[in-house]
Amino acid sequence: MSENAPIPLPVILGPTGSGKSELSLFIAVAIGGEIVSFDSVQIYRGFDIGAAKLSLDERRGVPHHLIDMAEPTELFSAGDYARAAEAAVREISARGRIAVLVGGTGFYLRGLLEGLSPGPVRDGTLRARLLEREQERPGSMHRILARLDPVSGGRIHPNDKNKTLRALEIRLLEGAPLASMFQRGRAALTGYAPVKIGLDPPRELLYERLNERARKMFEQGSLPQEVRRLLTRGVPPDAKPFESLGYKQALQMLQGRIGAAQALESTQLETRRYAKRQLTWFRKEYGVHWMAGFGDDPQVQIQALAILRNSGAVSPIKY
Repeated sequence: MSENAPIPLPVILGPTGSGKSELSLFIAVAIGGEIVSFDSVQIYRGFDIGAAKLSLDERRGVPHHLIDMAEPTELFSAGDYARAAEAAVREISARGRIAVLVGGTGFYLRGLLEGLSPGPVRDGTLRARLLEREQERPGSMHRILARLDPVSGGRIHPNDKNKTLRALEIRLLEGAPLASMFQRGRAALTGYAPVKIGLDPPRELLYERLNERARKMFEQGSLPQEVRRLLTRGVPPDAKPFESLGYKQALQMLQGRIGAAQALESTQLETRRYAKRQLTWFRKEYGVHWMAGFGDDPQVQIQALAILRNSGAVSPIKY
């Protein structure tokens, strides 16, 4: 590889529960890589079980970046992620290692690879007015967003008030949709050649895994216990990561607003819907090598390494 050739950048993407962590670990061990996460929940300290973080032992000595880097009360935007991730990727390259991007937050990945403007400064008066209207007429923010910015309205879940509020704020202040932020402002990541590998296991099998994962978290009590520890530690109930799948339901259960059975059923349903939305987003990514299987399947792992080898991303392969 010449000095001016772009640096290979393996990217593992796909829906929650598809085995991205297992595949990225296998690849990182095989090629001497380090993992850079693009997950909007794993960045928060203490949010481990619901975010499916690997334990230190499970990481097999592979360095992980952009995990546990923010307090739950911190506001961490896609722009913040893009800056932190670029710094991590370049630092890894400077040490002669290969960065392996892995995650399921497509907005973070696109912000890093294609560039993302920081957008307008938050307008406290406008936000207060929108939130007041939302309180009086639940769902009004998302309905307005869907009318003014149909693309963002289709991608952002109606229950995600923070993302809905920010997208609507940008639309009203800028007079342009959220997608325009990718087209101006911060420069895209340069000097790298992404090799994107997408996991798309059979839908029924994926849903079975997701349902079983949620069942274990609630019936064994690990997720509610984690939420209780976070609250005891002083994390406020309105902290952003508590809006995430599983955490929201566990919090509502502990507050006595819903029962255990309803919390589990809601988590399973919303997680399946989220996985579907992730696939819809990633299907629009350019140049993805799709694999119809789970990342913990040895055959999928070997095929993924072959894709990296054939693309020139790694040589030689270390089996």
